[in-house]
Amino acid sequence: MKKIAFYTLGCKLNFSETSFISNDFIKGGYEIVGFNEIADYYVINSCSVTAKAEKKCKTLIKQISKRVPEAYIVVVGCFSQINPDEISELQGVKMILGNDDKFDLYKHINSIANNKTKKIVIKPYNEAFQSFEPSYSIEGRTRSFFKVQDGCDYNCAYCTVPLARGSSRSNTIKETIKTAEEIVENNIKEIVLSGINLGDFGKNHGESFYELLKEMVKIEEIERIRISSIEPDLLSDEIIKLVADERKLMPHFHIPLQSGSNAVLQSMKRRYSRELFSSRVEKIKSLMPKACIAVDLIVGYPIETRQMFNESVSFINDTDISYLHVFTYSERKNTKAINLSSTVPLKERKERSEILHELSEKKKKTFYLNNVNNTLNVLWEKENVNGFMYGFTENYIRVKTKFSLELTNEVTTVRLNTIIGNNVFSVDVLQ
Repeated sequence: MKKIAFYTLGCKLNFSETSFISNDFIKGGYEIVGFNEIADYYVINSCSVTAKAEKKCKTLIKQISKRVPEAYIVVVGCFSQINPDEISELQGVKMILGNDDKFDLYKHINSIANNKTKKIVIKPYNEAFQSFEPSYSIEGRTRSFFKVQDGCDYNCAYCTVPLARGSSRSNTIKETIKTAEEIVENNIKEIVLSGINLGDFGKNHGESFYELLKEMVKIEEIERIRISSIEPDLLSDEIIKLVADERKLMPHFHIPLQSGSNAVLQSMKRRYSRELFSSRVEKIKSLMPKACIAVDLIVGYPIETRQMFNESVSFINDTDISYLHVFTYSERKNTKAINLSSTVPLKERKERSEILHELSEKKKKTFYLNNVNNTLNVLWEKENVNGFMYGFTENYIRVKTKFSLELTNEVTTVRLNTIIGNNVFSVDVLQ
């Protein structure tokens, strides 16, 4: 039996795609092994959002080549799509597939004559991204990341995603619901709706993300639905109200802000102001006071002066959010931002990042303390970790209790007791 190992870099969308692709190999009789084990094939689903992600991909390739010199290394995804030439020069890489062709990975691997065959398949941009490929993860988990949208039409000044993923596209609501029904046949209790620009769902079919949510909650077998990430300008009042009204929709929002300075937002070509962002947070909290709101921020954007950064910090400090995902600005070829004359020194970017990480911890601690003694519902995961099991509340607080087989993949009511290490709550299971 041939063995194949997968490694995913980047976003939850990549995770769902890797899981979906790996199922072809399971059905084909391959054994899926860990990335640190000996395998016949090693597949890296790559990311190109930052230089750090690309560097991680190259490091993995070098490590495999050194550890298993005869290995057949495959790189797929965004880094492959944007810069296949750079990858092809790395020792050990035998196959490179772009984002369109990675879903045919099983066919491509089975088509090679031997492990010396090298294959590069990258469609030109004007030929790629003509269709939408849904994907979802199962892999014995209690929840599934479900890709319902791909691509982006926003063309933000710092971002290569449109080059790597193409224009915004999705299936119809009818087809999306069919796929969701496939997912729950695997005894999945929670679906996490994912996309590159999720709020843009349905635009190519004259439909909307709001309409999708209204149909998703009608699927009886789904107990929980989360929205992975949605742009503030696409997070409408009707979506927020629907989340507040529908028990199946979790009070958990992930909203990209990128900067708390309007000048920086304008330079980034973002489609909102900080005032609009603030209004979205206020609307959420007015209807769901205990909702979790995670926020993306980019630090060190070329025009970001110290004053603009301080303005951003002050804005975040005064806004009722739960925690931050902080990204250090990374120069990307073929973006508008690369041509800006100003720049923030790397040392300064690092210092600003540290400040925001500290602010994030402060925000998260406040959010957690505000939930002490609250009664919430938890979906318990299946893994037994040193005699304990973990799960997430509806507002995405991680909790733990002693492992019980009866609790696995079940939703139970708990009372949050004490915050223990790594931002985890101990709980009393009430039912």
